[in-house]
Amino acid sequence: MSHRSPIQPVSSPLLAGKQHAAPSVFRPEALLREARRQRGLREAAVPAICLLDPDGDIIRHQRRSGSAAPHRGWACYHTELVTFELPGAVGPIGAIGCAVGAPFAVLVAEQLFASGCRLLLSITSAGRIATDLPAAPHFVLIERALRDEGTSHHYRPPGLFAEAPDPALLDRIEARLRAETPGLPLRRGATWTTDAPYRETAAAIEAARAAGCLAVEMEAAALHAFAVARGHAVVCFAHVTNSMGQGEGDFEKGEADGTADALRVAAAAARAFTAG
Repeated sequence: MSHRSPIQPVSSPLLAGKQHAAPSVFRPEALLREARRQRGLREAAVPAICLLDPDGDIIRHQRRSGSAAPHRGWACYHTELVTFELPGAVGPIGAIGCAVGAPFAVLVAEQLFASGCRLLLSITSAGRIATDLPAAPHFVLIERALRDEGTSHHYRPPGLFAEAPDPALLDRIEARLRAETPGLPLRRGATWTTDAPYRETAAAIEAARAAGCLAVEMEAAALHAFAVARGHAVVCFAHVTNSMGQGEGDFEKGEADGTADALRVAAAAARAFTAG
């Protein structure tokens, strides 16, 4: 569905002087090399499928259950990579917790793909924007994200939305989710990615809603732009769990802090990717 957006592009120093096709002097491979040297780590590939868990609930749940093991070769100064099995996935997946926000998410994504990742999933908490979404926790399979953050503009030319890199992969994932988890509340559509959650004003929320956004989160636009620019497979989900704290009892994610449903989503996405 197309939407006529009330959001009009404006000139900003952020958009000036970008050379999107130019290589970066600082490369993730260089950081990984030096981290391995300093920490005495052997070079070891990460799992082919990895997951960003900004809230950290999935990883905490897997650790409590004894299912998560540290990846001993992950050479990162800022994060820890754990691995665990998902039903039906080929081999273990890797997961990184608490990489919140566009810059952090893309920094980690760059390093994961430089280390052998082939598909990166992101399942992030989100606030409800669309008035026709249910109040109970549900998922949005993000096909495009409003670029109200800085990182995406370093990877892609100016534009209002950052599109998902592989719509056909989204089709396969959506079909598998609807077939295998028929009771799972799922929508496919747009979100609003912001760097400033505590500047979600009434006017900004209304503008995002008018542009067709279902929910607000902090990573998808940047991850989409990175994936398109680098030719990588990235799929983003918004786990809509709140209405931005507008009433008591908000931010309840469901069973086991929402991990039961989130793991089902991740497993279905991994199976769809592996099946091709």
